[in-house]
Amino acid sequence: MTDFAKHWVDAWNSHDLDKILNHYSEDIEFTSPLVVKVVNDPTGIVRGKEALRQYWAKGLALNPNLHFEIISVCHGVGGSLSIVYKSVSMNKIVTEIFWFDDSTANLVIKAMAFYSQ
Repeated sequence: MTDFAKHWVDAWNSHDLDKILNHYSEDIEFTSPLVVKVVNDPTGIVRGKEALRQYWAKGLALNPNLHFEIISVCHGVGGSLSIVYKSVSMNKIVTEIFWFDDSTANLVIKAMAFYSQ
């Protein structure tokens, strides 16, 4: 799973949406306080890979200098993982928790992001 974290951050730092989305299942559920700001959805939830593509396309356009640096990777139970990283461009610490499917593809089915103040 530590390899996942490295590949995930590398994909984000490349700003390549296809590389980023390759980590996620078609029925992904993603929750973030930034969803509220970027798409004005008070639930903070994006459902489905295509909706996530549209959300992140807007996010990358708003943050063209986006860059992440891994601080820590924490392993959970039941196919879960958290990545603690610095969003250099936003100057925030982020904890993102991932839950994976049971397939050999090991795709993310649910993710939640938490940002420092």
